[in-house]
Amino acid sequence: MPWKKENIREMLQQVEKIIEKAMKLEEQYKEQLEQVHPDFQQSARNLVYYRAMRSDDIRDLQKRLGWMGISRLAKAESHTLSSLFITRSVLTAFLNDEPAHIQPAGLSIKEGNRLARTNAKALLGFRAKGRRTRIMVTLPSEAAEDYQLVRQMVAEGMNCARINCAHDGPEQWKKMIDHVRKASEKLKRNCRVAMDLAGPKIRTGALKPGPKVRKYRPQKDVRGRIVQPIEVWIGPAPHVNLELAHVPISSAALKTLKVGNRLYFRDARRKKRELLITEVQADGCIAELYRTTYLETGMLIYMDKNKRSRPFVVGELPAIEAPLLLKRGDLLRIHRSPARGEPAKYDEKGMLAQEAHVSCTSEEIFEQVAVGEPILFDDGMIKGVIRKVAADELWVEIVHTKEGGGKLAADKGINLPDSKLSIRGLTDKDIKDLRFVAAFADVVNVSFVNSVLDVRQLINELDKLKATDKLGIILKIETKSGFNNLLEILLEAMRIHPVGVMIARGDLAIEAGWENIGRVQEEILSLCQSAHIPDIWATQVLENMAKRGIPSRAEITDAAMAQRAECVMLNKGEYILKAIGLLDTILKDLEPYQEKNVPMLPAMELAGGKR
Repeated sequence: MPWKKENIREMLQQVEKIIEKAMKLEEQYKEQLEQVHPDFQQSARNLVYYRAMRSDDIRDLQKRLGWMGISRLAKAESHTLSSLFITRSVLTAFLNDEPAHIQPAGLSIKEGNRLARTNAKALLGFRAKGRRTRIMVTLPSEAAEDYQLVRQMVAEGMNCARINCAHDGPEQWKKMIDHVRKASEKLKRNCRVAMDLAGPKIRTGALKPGPKVRKYRPQKDVRGRIVQPIEVWIGPAPHVNLELAHVPISSAALKTLKVGNRLYFRDARRKKRELLITEVQADGCIAELYRTTYLETGMLIYMDKNKRSRPFVVGELPAIEAPLLLKRGDLLRIHRSPARGEPAKYDEKGMLAQEAHVSCTSEEIFEQVAVGEPILFDDGMIKGVIRKVAADELWVEIVHTKEGGGKLAADKGINLPDSKLSIRGLTDKDIKDLRFVAAFADVVNVSFVNSVLDVRQLINELDKLKATDKLGIILKIETKSGFNNLLEILLEAMRIHPVGVMIARGDLAIEAGWENIGRVQEEILSLCQSAHIPDIWATQVLENMAKRGIPSRAEITDAAMAQRAECVMLNKGEYILKAIGLLDTILKDLEPYQEKNVPMLPAMELAGGKR
């Protein structure tokens, strides 16, 4: 197909313009580039070149290059300048009707890919056999006491164990780490340990506890008939099998119980209920319940129907959580004081006597928000608008919840996407926790990174601990500010090595807007690839699988898409072992089809795996 030289000349001018812009941006960031770690020197410059290329809309140029059979620059992230120079050489050859003279510049494709692999290995350890993408898993609290659980997680394919410093404490963290190290040694795996600093996340404060009641519900079929009773453990302490529901009774009279005995009582709803003793052990007994039952602290249980026997007293049950039920149109008062929150109260006529209220963990917001700004709770499940601002209180009108109302619990995230907040940096707790992280972990995950100043503070704290050379860092990008400042944030972080980025899609989706999260996460992946920095695909990956044991179709597709990242993060759940195994299978199955964001073309196979 003949090409007019005028068209070729236009494309050549566009490419020249991009190269010129890249050189100018390199000069603009000269000071920052001089400070990056030696292992990041080439990568940092490539990041700047790529950002320059993406500063204009080049889609028309890409289409025209594609029509000529030339690289569209669509996969030039890891070797931007080289691709631009090659494209310029080819266009020049077309224009002058001469052989192409390729002028080398910047990183080659091979060198860029090598740097990406090297940096991923430095941060996240060796790849698992059969897959490039690592698997990071959040450890549940029971991992501190259950070595076998941790061992199984490593055996199923966990490459990096994540410990969240917002939960548990140093004693539990150390036990978890010891279990990971032991399992890694026994299984001859190199499982890294990453610890999350909680960061300055804005959350709901404590709520007044509800009654000390526990519900026991036997399994039923679709017609509501009992399929099998629920087994409970009656004794002073929980059974070693934690799946057995515990009925705390400390009476010595338990020793008189025998298999076949029945215990009688009225539950918290005054319903007549019975317990059938099926097994007696030295420290308690196992019993069966055949009907839904609500037990309450202090309840009396008898060995005869007529209540003539000496009763057993139900011991302390944990207070149930009493979340705030919020419906569209309700008012919620958010206060600075740490007073425990309460649901709305109504008088005898059903009129509102007191609106629902809850405290906020960040006092700074009361001076930084304005009337009319949106406010979101619990990952956006409840949405409101600020209607009134006072020195110590905000009044929020609820404008969206699920049908029937949404439940707002304590310690749930609060997002203010349109407010100009200056809440940033490491908290006092983060700085304290960092000492533990530097002493025992491989990687520190830093939450809510919004600006260069946040990264600078982290590096300064690591310098004080003499940990900059032994601790990798992962920057969690979960706000609009973090995304908008990502170039500068990365250049600042690249002063040390290794570095990674976590795409924290939960808060990021709320901050950037659900309609924008797809584009935003693609841009983060591209910028990280241009800097040869490993990225972690996080939030709600295989969440239904981990929590309920059955994956949704959408999350299977999401897990497949995550294969483009260097690492995928799973959160804890009852079925986490099955989730790890499934993700391991998905990533291995897709390995032949994808290398980072470059599609690969193996021979086609049938659905059953045969060609």
